Amino acid sequence: MRIVITGSAGQLGQALQARLKGEDLLLLDLPEHDITNYEPMQQVILPFRPHVVVHAAAFTNVDGCELQPQVAYRVNALGTQNVALACQRCDAAMVCISTDYVFDGTKSEPYWEWDRPNPQSVYARSKLAGEYYTQALLQKFYIVRTAWLYSRSGKNYVKTVLRLADERNELHFVTDEVGSPTYAPDLATAVTELIHHPLYGIYHFTNAGVCSRYEWAKAILELAGRPDYPIFPTQGYKRAAQVPARSELHNFCGATQLGITLRPWRQALEDYFDET
Repeated sequence: MRIVITGSAGQLGQALQARLKGEDLLLLDLPEHDITNYEPMQQVILPFRPHVVVHAAAFTNVDGCELQPQVAYRVNALGTQNVALACQRCDAAMVCISTDYVFDGTKSEPYWEWDRPNPQSVYARSKLAGEYYTQALLQKFYIVRTAWLYSRSGKNYVKTVLRLADERNELHFVTDEVGSPTYAPDLATAVTELIHHPLYGIYHFTNAGVCSRYEWAKAILELAGRPDYPIFPTQGYKRAAQVPARSELHNFCGATQLGITLRPWRQALEDYFDET
């Protein structure tokens, strides 16, 4: 199978490369390949004649998007349009990686794949615009919403917590932001299985279960061998972007239709530390 991966140097992009060994891969990322440039994207993707394009490239700095809205929309909305148009021209299926932040976080139970989005930040609105372009331009598409991604590569919450613990005498993390930490290799496994089935549509893939930012940080320090490090719960951390208070995603379609499930988040985090 010929597969294009945009954002190939990112956390998910690298995990996908490991899962897709043996496939014919075209890896696209900055600085050589900029998804916001329409014609160069067509020129690099079309000759490859891919069967699938996994579109993982994005501007994912949530607060940064709030401060640079034009960049956010150019990358997450128009960049996705450019990739979708290339898929349209070569009849390739597209996997659009999206986010739990398209929801407002006010629902008292997990969000189903067809619940109405209500994004509250520039990042979330720009990612939802990418979803809209994908659905409007293509018939063969998978929209995969995920959350709180981390891996052994790149910048992520796990590494930030450990760095801050080295720099400070104590840490404070919020209890009023709840979601599902998702290990990039687990998400890559789910996406790899998904693209072998032509059941196009919207999917929610996160590691099972939820925790607060505080609970996640506490688990990180425990598994890193620092269970006695002073860490305290807090609420109301002010940031540039408004983020969902609780954004648990219900993986109904993938589990029901294809039997694709992801293990509990704590188990995945244990593997992260076992493998580092």
